[in-house]
Amino acid sequence: MSDADLFKLYADRVLALAAAIPHTEPLPDPALRATKRAPLCGSTVSVALRLEGGRITAFSQTVHACALGQASAAIFGAEVIGRSRSEVQALCESLAAMLRGGPVPAAPFAQYEVLTAARDYPNRHASILLAPEATLSALTAV
Repeated sequence: MSDADLFKLYADRVLALAAAIPHTEPLPDPALRATKRAPLCGSTVSVALRLEGGRITAFSQTVHACALGQASAAIFGAEVIGRSRSEVQALCESLAAMLRGGPVPAAPFAQYEVLTAARDYPNRHASILLAPEATLSALTAV
């Protein structure tokens, strides 16, 4: 990977997001939990959450990932409260499609645009998908 490629992947916006992951404090008495691991790189995200009326009312995440996975967790964490299972599933699908060359997810997750440069690096896609996929996994257990 060239220096130009690394710069594109770990640009200032990505690093700023990675440094500001929300909802990292442990959640007392979560109703649901899940952990996802990216097999190629070993990144993991564990989530804990509570629901009310089918919507996420409390959320916590523990992120052990590269800067791209951390940036994704930051984007996701900023918008996850109030989302339903179907909204999280739609995000997982649209984010995966974006990484394959499709459009950026719609609002409120449009900030994923910052990760479009990762399209050319399929070995990083699983890390980017960890936070929403872990949350979907927890929600599927309901």
